[in-house]
Amino acid sequence: MRLSLSPTPFVLLFLVVAPAVLADVAILRTDYYQKTCPDFNKIVREAVLTKQSQQPTTAAGTLRLFFHDCFLEGCDASVLIATNSFNKAERDDDLNDSLPGDAFDIVNRIKTALELSCPGVVSCADILAQATRDLVTMVGGPYFDVKLGRKDGLESKAHKVRGNVPMPNQTVHDIHGMFKKNGFSLREMVALSGAHTIGFSHCKEFSDRLYGSKADPEINPRFATALKELCKNHTVDDTIAAFNDVMTPGKFDNMYFKNLKRGLGLLASDHLLIKDNSTKPFVELYATDEKAFFDDFARAMEKLGTVGVKGDGEGEVRRRCDHFNNLNV
Repeated sequence: MRLSLSPTPFVLLFLVVAPAVLADVAILRTDYYQKTCPDFNKIVREAVLTKQSQQPTTAAGTLRLFFHDCFLEGCDASVLIATNSFNKAERDDDLNDSLPGDAFDIVNRIKTALELSCPGVVSCADILAQATRDLVTMVGGPYFDVKLGRKDGLESKAHKVRGNVPMPNQTVHDIHGMFKKNGFSLREMVALSGAHTIGFSHCKEFSDRLYGSKADPEINPRFATALKELCKNHTVDDTIAAFNDVMTPGKFDNMYFKNLKRGLGLLASDHLLIKDNSTKPFVELYATDEKAFFDDFARAMEKLGTVGVKGDGEGEVRRRCDHFNNLNV
């Protein structure tokens, strides 16, 4: 019996079609800009060092901005787009209205510097990812690799935000549903929640735990008293905020998890992590073993940075991070 060495029509079809399909897949690597923008790492590092020293909340804000970007249709810098007469963008949805201006500012600063050094080369999505890592390590957090080569997305719709970004009054089950949709386990969800070891939340996000008949009796009493005093005028001034980690607010450590065991969780969703039997073991682990938290957080952040990334056929390298290259989009 003779075996034909000629490829079948199906195989020929695959060989012809496969390269076209694979062409749009983003291939990320840590040295992506080594030849095309050799000063990329240096420019990002110097910019975040300057900004963080000027405004110490930049690290937390940028980390939050990165998370909000990646959880809605991938890490494509769509959250950076400004609203125009044609489109209401993600950043102007109610759930994103408290994203801090310093986080947007650091990305724009870096983009400006990079456009002078290597114009049209570095995507805003890669800038946000790299700046987030550098800022996290700057405030004491773990180092993790950032693979590069993302393209900037071509869409940013405010109406798509709700249902894709966790809210402080949701259950563990509902929040995990969003994480699971993006490929994260329950343990990874708890590790990423540890980002609340830095930064702050506005009173409107937790005031229902403080006042009225539905006030949460499980908040540490002294903590609750202090928060009530802080937030007493929050309905008049919606900028009033409290640190997520009242003990070491500017340091990336495992204090967030220690606080949860003491009734010092700020958001309802934080407190639920220690109450829910499915997440409590991870909270207790991270509260006693900072290395375990750092290791899991670093791995989860590397994974987060690969969610829904865009390839050449799906995105662009924006000239400005707050505008699509086609201004009519």
